[in-house]
Amino acid sequence: MLNLKSLTITTCEALVRWPHPVRGMISPADFIPVAEETGLVIELGRQVMRKAAQACVAWPDKVRVSVNLSSVQFERDDVVALVAETLRATGLEPDRLELEITETLLLKDSAAVLDSLNRLRAMGVRLALDDFGTGYSSLSYLHKFPLDKVKIDRSFVRSVTTDRKAAKLLRGVTRLGSELGLSVVVEGVETLEQLKLIDAPGVVSEVQGFILSPAIPDEQLRALMSRSGKDLLARAA
Repeated sequence: MLNLKSLTITTCEALVRWPHPVRGMISPADFIPVAEETGLVIELGRQVMRKAAQACVAWPDKVRVSVNLSSVQFERDDVVALVAETLRATGLEPDRLELEITETLLLKDSAAVLDSLNRLRAMGVRLALDDFGTGYSSLSYLHKFPLDKVKIDRSFVRSVTTDRKAAKLLRGVTRLGSELGLSVVVEGVETLEQLKLIDAPGVVSEVQGFILSPAIPDEQLRALMSRSGKDLLARAA
């Protein structure tokens, strides 16, 4: 994720892929639902968080790592204990770990979920609402739960350069998030034309998408982080 004011990389999202010997790299969209249904997502989630935190320790101090959490993990695992153990084992500072949760989790609106989120926030871990604007989105999520960041789903961006209504809707949602004191990230940004329209109101904190880079291994990511934001955006010109 690129901060639009400082033009520096602030956060890198941990993305899991399955390197299949025949089919090649398999998208999480194909295997995560199966992992959730079978319960394998618990162990998978533990490994992803540990490896992501270990990688982040070697990055520049101001760069965070963002890890997606499944609602199944909240139901079947002690997420608070998992995070505490991960931080202890890796030595990662709590504020360098950002946990992405989905509206599916918040839909449950249970006391147990709220308690877990409050305990994670008290540890110093940052919380982000992922893919906002899809499914059963509710504006109440933005003030009812202890969030630091809201990530606007890429579906808002696809037609932003050709559909005036889509552009106005995107600006309205981003402005609302900013006025509520949240960092606002727009996902799925691919072109400079999209970036200029997105940043026009000046309320978007960060952008994420192919305009910066596709998913890459950690060793390539470290090289990417050594480059300036201007250089990264210049490639898209």
